[in-house]
Amino acid sequence: MTTYTDRDVIGLLVSRFFRSLDQRHERPLDEEWVRAFATDDVRSETPVGSTEGAGPLLRHTTEALDRFARTQHLTSDLLIDVQPGASTATASWNALMTHVHLDSTLGDRGPDADPLFTVGALYRAELLRTPAGWRFRRVGIDVIWTRGMPPVLPAAFGQAKSAAA
Repeated sequence: MTTYTDRDVIGLLVSRFFRSLDQRHERPLDEEWVRAFATDDVRSETPVGSTEGAGPLLRHTTEALDRFARTQHLTSDLLIDVQPGASTATASWNALMTHVHLDSTLGDRGPDADPLFTVGALYRAELLRTPAGWRFRRVGIDVIWTRGMPPVLPAAFGQAKSAAA
């Protein structure tokens, strides 16, 4: 019989979350997806905006990822702080995120455009133990470095994210 600790379960949550982002073409992000990873009042702070609530997080994540043909998220150095029996935990980890630009983006930028936009970041999260298991309650991304050109975001994208905060 296998026994999982809270740290094991939180580590699996982080891994499954990032894998789901990269496999969204096989299984689209939807309400079931966001409920599997986040609390109803989840707060997210990213370089392209902040959200509060599961619905806004779902929309924000989908809009951000739809700007790319594919992504690959790699995580390392996961550090988790949870006391035995506690209902809250904190976690942080390094992430290397590679984004493959859409053909339309590359066409707009010309024949010498770099097809990749890569980000090195530190994620930090607060988690809550719910009846359904551990879920993200707060997630923040601190970008450490980038390489390549980010996608061009419409002005309304950033404004909508700020309004939801």
